[in-house]
Amino acid sequence: MEGTTALPPADMSGRGRPLRVVQVVRQYTPSRGGLEDVVSNLSRWLAARGFQVRVVTLDRLFRAPDQMLPALEVIDGIEVVRIPWRGSSRYPIAPQVFRHIGDADLVHVHGIDFFYDALAWTRPFHRKPMIATTHGGFFHTNNHAALKKIWFRTATRASALAYGAVVCCSQSDHQMFKPIAGARARLIENGVDIEKFAGLGSPVPVRRMITIGRFSVNKRLERLLDTMAKLKSSAPGWRLDIVGSPSDLTEADLRAAIVNRGLQDDVSLHLGVSNAEVSHILSQSSFFVSASEYEGFGLVAVEAMSAGLVPVLHANDAYQALAARHAGVAISDFSQPVAAAGAIEAAYLALVGSPALRSQMMAAAAEHGWAGVCDRHVALYRDVLGPRLLQEALA
Repeated sequence: MEGTTALPPADMSGRGRPLRVVQVVRQYTPSRGGLEDVVSNLSRWLAARGFQVRVVTLDRLFRAPDQMLPALEVIDGIEVVRIPWRGSSRYPIAPQVFRHIGDADLVHVHGIDFFYDALAWTRPFHRKPMIATTHGGFFHTNNHAALKKIWFRTATRASALAYGAVVCCSQSDHQMFKPIAGARARLIENGVDIEKFAGLGSPVPVRRMITIGRFSVNKRLERLLDTMAKLKSSAPGWRLDIVGSPSDLTEADLRAAIVNRGLQDDVSLHLGVSNAEVSHILSQSSFFVSASEYEGFGLVAVEAMSAGLVPVLHANDAYQALAARHAGVAISDFSQPVAAAGAIEAAYLALVGSPALRSQMMAAAAEHGWAGVCDRHVALYRDVLGPRLLQEALA
């Protein structure tokens, strides 16, 4: 964890009791992903500032629905409560959430799903001050696009009225949610654990790249493999490491796709690996690549930048915003494998010509550290609770 800075104490009223924040999220450790990382880091940083933090999440992972997880666990000093659910992983129904918010001073809901709607619709009964963080909403794919838009403009808009603030974790999310949440839509971009992989990338330019994330349809890994096939024929020597866990795509799906393109000697698949193993792969890499059609923020790309890797990314809204903010981040259209392969090779030549680009990426990543992001959440908690609500919460 980064060094903490001087901040207002969690007891915002001067009455001697720290504020209890309940974070509600559909998946948490041992699940791995951007959403889980954000909630874990925010919880740890809030706890370090004296808040009492509880995470309420589901008792089974979407990728392993037959494996029951402990109902109660303490992870990194954070109380984790897991509750049963039924239905689809897209909209898991878990009414026991209400049992675990009774002592909350503030409820922080992560994601636009059952928890977001159910806690909003029942607020006249539980009366808890709440904020929600968008994490990309539910537009990660174009599946059922028309229905999603109708739901967003009606149910999601109505639910937003129950929240004191709707935290948008990217510029694209802010543009999406501001029309339905108005002034309550607040931009706080995701924090990134910039210490985890700091400076681990190869100190000299190499033709090796890594992508990290769930094997989801929206990640468009098949386009990344098509690009790799073009690189193999036009600029031999490139290697690709795919790190992640099965989701919409299985391990068998990906291995078949690799074999079909004749990339068995050029692409390595790493499933469920530890941070230590990821660190080892990063130490042999110079580039992070992603063909993802949708990202809420681009957290993993920034983590890779903290390691000194140069990103080459598909032109989705989040990645374009990242490139606009940080020179050296390359954008291409991965639906065009020849163009994407050319962009990757050009990024390699740029790094060879300007080795300082590596340290430039690390400096850019530092702007996304958790210290400042936690400060902004604490300030927002103050705004949402306000003097009167704060007194009621701590009465």
